[in-house]
Amino acid sequence: MNIYRYEENPLITPADIQPYHEGFKVIGAFNAGVAEYNGETLLLLRVAEQPISDDPNKLLAPVYNTESGTVDLVELDLRDERYDFSDPRVVRDVTQGTTFAFLTSISYIRIARSVDGHRFTIDSEPFIYPSNTHEIFGIEDPRVTQMGDDYYIYFSAVSPVGIGEAMVSTRDFVNVIHHGMIFSPDNKDVLIFPEKINGKYYALHRPTTSSAGMPEVWIAESDNLLYWGNHKHLFGLREGMWDSARIGGGAVPIRTKHGWLELYHGANKEHRYCMGAVLLDLDDPTKVIARSERPILEPDAPYEQQGFFGDVVFSCGAVVNGDIVKMYYGVADTSMACAELSLQQMVDGLVSVQHVKEQTV
Repeated sequence: MNIYRYEENPLITPADIQPYHEGFKVIGAFNAGVAEYNGETLLLLRVAEQPISDDPNKLLAPVYNTESGTVDLVELDLRDERYDFSDPRVVRDVTQGTTFAFLTSISYIRIARSVDGHRFTIDSEPFIYPSNTHEIFGIEDPRVTQMGDDYYIYFSAVSPVGIGEAMVSTRDFVNVIHHGMIFSPDNKDVLIFPEKINGKYYALHRPTTSSAGMPEVWIAESDNLLYWGNHKHLFGLREGMWDSARIGGGAVPIRTKHGWLELYHGANKEHRYCMGAVLLDLDDPTKVIARSERPILEPDAPYEQQGFFGDVVFSCGAVVNGDIVKMYYGVADTSMACAELSLQQMVDGLVSVQHVKEQTV
């Protein structure tokens, strides 16, 4: 498959963004939702900011204060054996198993704007900022679905009670209506289809439980975009392959004559994140037609391999122009990049699910 990575990659890095919080540094500008508005390409960046600690033995964990509307800092001693600091993203409480106690940064959404899709200017203020008790650890990895004049923006809301999916909507990327949490914890990687199918709205989502099951992709339906039901498991992990450890939706599903093309992310047990594709039936997206055996994009470039959390390509949105899919994606949990791929080549590279079943019988 032909892949054209932009020469300007990475398009946006933490160095391009002034921190919003005094005494913080920007450690990530990545995993952006994508929209087209007023002749511009908008990247709804997940901006991660980390408090700067003057003591090498202390870590400052940021927590949004719902009463003051500001961020409080919890001081943690790196020598405290109650906590596991090995993952740069989270602080785990070893007395509570695998759950995390704090994040090392706080994320919010800021808009980057471009006329040509290559060079971006970045707004100086947040567009969507934590606003309630379900978002006190931040809001992450937005996606954007346009329906008519309305843009629905949904993102992971992170707090001590879990990670769920919240949604807002806008018509002008200035004024925002909050719709609350549409998928309760633990759930993320939600993708809302850009049109009704047989009178229903559909969404992909990725629930995770500690009792049973794996981090795999489900599908749900709704009459109003707010209340979702008739949940069905859609597709899962594949042992020994690039998507053997976890998967989740990436870009908003793309309507093609062959079916709904979904670009999704997958990781193996070494936490190497790639992008792949799956094709769903146009009239019944609960049916999987075909799936990629090989990734359509792997972390091969240096800026994809090295960063805050390396070996990661992670898309939250794409722009389609004819046969060209401009896939914007986060790299190494640090920066933003873009690659162009052929829509037809991606479809041609998929393997029929029925063929796989016949081969394994």
